[in-house]
Amino acid sequence: MIRTACFSALLTLFTPQLYAAPMTYAISPDKTTIHLSWRAFGHDFSQARLQGVTGNVILNPDDDRDDHVEVNIPVGTLIASNSLLTWQLKSDLFFDAEHYPQIHFVSSRIVALNGGQYRIFGVLTVKDVSRPVMMLAALDSGKAIEPASHALALHASTAISRTAFHVDRLVGVVDDRVNIALTIAAQVKAPFR
Repeated sequence: MIRTACFSALLTLFTPQLYAAPMTYAISPDKTTIHLSWRAFGHDFSQARLQGVTGNVILNPDDDRDDHVEVNIPVGTLIASNSLLTWQLKSDLFFDAEHYPQIHFVSSRIVALNGGQYRIFGVLTVKDVSRPVMMLAALDSGKAIEPASHALALHASTAISRTAFHVDRLVGVVDDRVNIALTIAAQVKAPFR
């Protein structure tokens, strides 16, 4: 019995460490927000936000080829700076929430840069149009991508052409460029039992 226990302990000590398994984080809808901003009438900045975001973040500290982000954004949660603008954005003038209730993003590659900075490449689907986008992202200070971490906070930003996604009404009044800022909070998913 003692010999078996000693052999098991030695085997554990001298066996090479296996790669860490990827960690799956579930996006916290109540702590995740997406902000949109754009110029209108030549100088004013308009803003809107979307909430109720769901999805997953998968991170593997040993191989970033396993890293993955998938986000679903309900258009019905959109709130703009006033009720008329909120209605217009949800209507068929822009997002057409009745026919296209979700905006979807799925990453194809996440590249780690220096100092907790990342580039996230993927495909954004708005209405019936899917286009490649690249986001710059950063982890909140104090948060780390490690297997022991149970939560993460990620800030990301990008800009898109709204006409590229067929959100192209009122071109003479509203600029084509839309800035997107995401604040994503996620908790590690509990393993199945």
